[in-house]
Amino acid sequence: MGKRKAAEQPGVSESERLLFGGPLRYDVGWNSHEDAFLELNFRAMVTRLPSLLTASFRLAWQADRPAARIVLAAEVGRGLSQAVSLLAVNSVLGRLIGGGTLEERLRGAVPALVVMAAVMMVGALLRAASTYATGRLEPKVERVATERYLERAATVELAAIEDHTFHKLLDTAQYGAVSARRMISYATRVVNAMISLIAAAGVLTVLHPALLPLLVTMTLPSAWSALTMARRRYASFHAWVQHVRAGRLLGALLIEPEAAPEVRVHGVGPFLLRHFRAMAETAEAEQTRLARLAAGTGLIAAGWTGLATAATYATLGGLLLGGAMALSVAGTAVIAIRTGSQSLDTLVVEVNALHEEALFVGDLQRLHTEAAAWAIPVGGTALPDDPREIRFDNVSFTYPGDATRPALDGVTLSVPLGKIVALVGENGSGKTTLVKLLAGLYSPGEGRILWDGVDAAGADRRLLAERVAMVAQDFKRWPFTARVNVAVGRPSVPATDERVDHAVGEAGAQEVLADLPRGLDTLLARNFSGGHELSGGQWQRLGIARAAYRRGRILIVDEPTAALDARAELEVFEKIRALAGTGQTVILITHRLASVRHADLVHVLEQGRLVESGTPDELLASGGVYAELYSLQAEQFTKVPSGPGLPDDVPAPKAG
Repeated sequence: MGKRKAAEQPGVSESERLLFGGPLRYDVGWNSHEDAFLELNFRAMVTRLPSLLTASFRLAWQADRPAARIVLAAEVGRGLSQAVSLLAVNSVLGRLIGGGTLEERLRGAVPALVVMAAVMMVGALLRAASTYATGRLEPKVERVATERYLERAATVELAAIEDHTFHKLLDTAQYGAVSARRMISYATRVVNAMISLIAAAGVLTVLHPALLPLLVTMTLPSAWSALTMARRRYASFHAWVQHVRAGRLLGALLIEPEAAPEVRVHGVGPFLLRHFRAMAETAEAEQTRLARLAAGTGLIAAGWTGLATAATYATLGGLLLGGAMALSVAGTAVIAIRTGSQSLDTLVVEVNALHEEALFVGDLQRLHTEAAAWAIPVGGTALPDDPREIRFDNVSFTYPGDATRPALDGVTLSVPLGKIVALVGENGSGKTTLVKLLAGLYSPGEGRILWDGVDAAGADRRLLAERVAMVAQDFKRWPFTARVNVAVGRPSVPATDERVDHAVGEAGAQEVLADLPRGLDTLLARNFSGGHELSGGQWQRLGIARAAYRRGRILIVDEPTAALDARAELEVFEKIRALAGTGQTVILITHRLASVRHADLVHVLEQGRLVESGTPDELLASGGVYAELYSLQAEQFTKVPSGPGLPDDVPAPKAG
């Protein structure tokens, strides 16, 4: 029944259901953008025009003040020059159609013609100045807006990045920077069109009051058409933004270096291409729908514009035939109507475009607001300088959107500082969640994390993070040089050769660098020219070097030897023990229980609960969960599996 219902949904491809579990649409009827795109009407456009122009000018002013001044002055000057040009045209026509000989009429028109030529020259210079300044402004505005977007995204809690609603806002707000850039061009054209329209309207009002409302009537259909289509585009964008991101993901997977081996060995390429095509065709259907609606709307608008234009010129002809208007004035009126109509058309289109782009900039501004609510707190209680222990006091935590069971459920345990503390348990037991809470990446849903009695919830998060170094199981492999991959452990300090070399030595990564063609300056990204790729084990050593470079007082290592062979694993644990010997606290997460035999304290987690604590020897002697897991792993080395030509009772060689 569920499958049949999904299949009946219009425009939903089988690829969406198979790859992503359902339609990738946002219901814009209930989301926070509903009010925004419903406001896209003529009244909103007019009332918001001053604020839109102010916002554009503010962006330009913040990015480049001299260029903003040039653009504003040039566009005002261009508008005024067009007004002067219209008056000069009226003077020329009056002289040419007036009385006197042809020579006298031509001689009388010369001053106005000279003024027209001068105005055209000034207009060309002003246009060039505006073009130059706008070209200088636009990339700077985009950079400033993009920096603010990235700054907000980088300073929110980890939970915000993992939150579906906030991530959707990140998706849409990223277009705000490009829209901010476009707003500069649209705003300059709006200013120019407004001044030109005011000039034409002033001339028409002087010539005959009836001509001005007819000019407005000519432009209303195109205004309605532009606003209607903009509203549809904006609504469609928000509904389809997730679908577009998914389509790009499929294309990116085809060229992603990490996926390339499996794409070729398993023949995944045709599979991805087929679904990329299906997703693209679904998106194309939406664009076809918008184009069909736009064509119909444009046809209706063109029809009404034609009727309004015919009525305008019929009125002009009636005034001329009735003697209410001289021929020279009628000629000027025709030019003024054409100029005013073009200016009004331009104004409507550009204001509409400015308004539409402002809605996307509004998404960026909403991101600023939302990010402020999710921002990592600045300042707080100072932590003890030399704490003796970190204590989890009845701590519970549930990931947002996961109502099945808490990741941690009433955990109470202590982490004595200056020791090796191991966290063990099966997958999903809560080990990684616990260290993320300790590092301040999440806040407990219930309970407290105490540093010698000081609640970490009210502590200065920046200072807390300063004390922690982490090598996560899936730590980031930065597509930069080996030097940066080490020094990014603490980017706030200079990456001196001495500090980098010391960290590399602590991690035992000298051989890794010795095999690289340019040592520390080797680019570790094969998809760039001169790039080089490391093996999983080599990356693991570099990750440990990064943590050593950070010199955090607490070192968290999550499965540090997952990609290492037996000999390298032994060496890494020797390095870890050496770090603990210098007074550094080591919190070790590993599935290889033999590796924790030198730990000072072991905490065993099961389904989010603490079930055992003690030294490795104590836990083995108690015969609990730790002993059971240890025995299961030990059996793999004490008994050889049966096979052809191999008796079941042949013992395996004992591990040395």
